[in-house]
Amino acid sequence: MSAQLKKRRPKIVVIGGGTGLPVILKGLRNKDVDITAIVTVADDGGSSGILRNYINVVPPGDIRNVLVALSQWPELQLDIFQYRFDSSDQFFAGHAIGNLIIAALAEMKSGIFEAVQELSEMMQVNGHVYPAANEPLVLNAEFKDGTKLKGESEITAAHKAIKRVWVTPSNYQDGHATKAVPEVIDAIMNADQIVLGPGSLFTSILPNLMIENVGAAVCATSAEVIYICNIMTQKGETDQFTDADHVRILNRHLGQNFVDTVLVNSQPVPNDYMDFQRWNELSQPVQHDFAGLREQGARVISTNFLQLKDNGAFHDSDKVVAELMNRLQQARD
Repeated sequence: MSAQLKKRRPKIVVIGGGTGLPVILKGLRNKDVDITAIVTVADDGGSSGILRNYINVVPPGDIRNVLVALSQWPELQLDIFQYRFDSSDQFFAGHAIGNLIIAALAEMKSGIFEAVQELSEMMQVNGHVYPAANEPLVLNAEFKDGTKLKGESEITAAHKAIKRVWVTPSNYQDGHATKAVPEVIDAIMNADQIVLGPGSLFTSILPNLMIENVGAAVCATSAEVIYICNIMTQKGETDQFTDADHVRILNRHLGQNFVDTVLVNSQPVPNDYMDFQRWNELSQPVQHDFAGLREQGARVISTNFLQLKDNGAFHDSDKVVAELMNRLQQARD
């Protein structure tokens, strides 16, 4: 792989959803790498959920934010694309213009995948943006108490310990397995590095990996699989989780220890800095269990990845991307 890597731009595939994915993509955008973002299509909240319910389109919110993160459009065009109508406009209330454009293109192109490719070209996207599936998916969860729920927002709102998750098509029929399009699988198999997260473990990362051929490809690829562990635990998802627990859940869902490297923030989050009313989905800093990570065969990179802003704890995009580039460089040598 080293000789090939020196002749071409390294291929990085970033898999996830939510607010964490665009942060990493913005940092990668200016690096000399070939980026592919694989984005979850199981979101059913907010504007995305309303559009999905009315016209059965793949929820566009996460895709919209990823397109913006990789777009080379001027600021004004991006601001228009991201503009969300306020509540005084009853007809459009809460909808982002970009969501409406994506929904319209999906109808014009008879599917979300072709729509996003068309929009990527129009928005001068530096890289590739691939919806994880070409149809809307429903996230299903079984909780540790044995109960089950459908829908990402319902699962998150339940605030119960999750045992496992899986995805089904929104028009589910027995025998109909969800599969990603060939471009998604080719990107994973031809990658030099696969990056998972940062993002909600059960509702942003696992929905992608639970698509049958996506999970199989991530296990089969020769690329280094890197998991960016969350800095804070999430209520109703990862309460009391250590970093090793996060990786254990990922490995258990795919039936093998497929995570090669874990990036762990070692910088303490000041107790008096966090505004838990504003960031009400967060609980406490993720505790470390380096022995537990190594037991699962994972390389641990523990350093200061923390950025404090707006009374919240986030990943510092520059520091994370610098470590990703370092891992690629080591693969070249």
